[in-house]
Amino acid sequence: MSDSTPIVSIKDLYHRYGKDWAVKDISFEISENSIVGLLGSNGAGKSTTMNSLCGIIAPSSGSLKIDGCSIKEEPIEAKKKLGFLPQTPPLYLNLTVEEYLFHCGRLRGISSSNLKASVTHVMDYCGVTEYQNRLIGNLSGGYRQRVGIAQAIIHKPKLVVLDEPTVGLDPVQIREVRKLIRDISKESAILISTHIMSEVQAICSDIIMIEKGTIVFEGTIKQFNELIQPSILMLGMHSMPGKAQLKEIEAMDGVNSLERIDENHLRINVSGHTAPEANLVEMSVKHQWDLFELYMEKVSLDSVFAKLSNRQLRD
Repeated sequence: MSDSTPIVSIKDLYHRYGKDWAVKDISFEISENSIVGLLGSNGAGKSTTMNSLCGIIAPSSGSLKIDGCSIKEEPIEAKKKLGFLPQTPPLYLNLTVEEYLFHCGRLRGISSSNLKASVTHVMDYCGVTEYQNRLIGNLSGGYRQRVGIAQAIIHKPKLVVLDEPTVGLDPVQIREVRKLIRDISKESAILISTHIMSEVQAICSDIIMIEKGTIVFEGTIKQFNELIQPSILMLGMHSMPGKAQLKEIEAMDGVNSLERIDENHLRINVSGHTAPEANLVEMSVKHQWDLFELYMEKVSLDSVFAKLSNRQLRD
C-alpha cells in the first residue's frame, strides 16, 4: 500500500462464530485517497472483516482504527469518520430523495445551519438533483444506488465502505457508479467489498484478497494483474498437427507443456510473459492446420484463490 497517512489500521483481527473462525490474523492499512478492493469468494471472511471495521459486530480480538480512532474504545468518534453503503441500500422508498437525505444528514449530526447546503451539495455530486422531489421507490436501480452512496458521503467521511456497489446494475449504470466512486476517492479513502474480480480490476488501486479467513494477497492492482495472468492457451484446428509438429510447439519460447483435448483441440500451458500466439498462427498457415480458434482461458476466481493459497502455504 501507499506510504501516506493510514486512514484505516486493522491489526490482528480474529473473529469466530461458535467453534469456526471466520477471520484469522487479518492485518492491513488503507491510505488516504486509496480505492482498495476487499476481494474474496462467498464465505471467505469479507463481510466479517467489513462489519468489524464498521462496528456492526464486535470481533473476538484485534485492533481496528479509522483515522486514529478505535472502533472499540471510541465508537462514536470513529463512526463519525465512516460512511457505509450495505449491499442493499438502506433507503426509505416512501420518501423523496431530498427528504431522505435531510433525514440522513440529521442522523449524521450535521447542524441545522449546514444541513440544506450539505444535502444540495451531495445531490449535485451524486447526480440526483433533478430527482430530488421524486419518491425513491420510483427510481431506477442505478439512481437508487446513487442515493445510497449520497447518504454514505453526506457528512464527508474519511472512509467510505461499499459492499458490492454495482450488483444488479446494467452496464451503463455500472460505468456511472464506477466514475462516481473514482470521484469520491479524491476526498475519501474507499474500501470496496466484492467477489467480482473484474470490479476491483476496473477501479481499485490496491487489492486485499481473503480466502478461508486469512489474507492470501495484498498489493497493488499491477502486482495482482501480473500474478494472475492467464496461463492456458486454447487452440482449435480442423487438422491436428503431427508428432513432429507437436514437439516443435513444445520447444517454443513461452510454452511449458501441451495437452491434446480431442481430435480438434490443444491446451497449451504458457509462461504468461512470452506470447507464442503469432508463431502458432504462422505454423498453422505453413502446415495447413486450418486454425479456427485461438484464445486464452479466462482466469476463474477459484483458480486465483487456489494459486494464491498454495503460494502462501509454500511461503
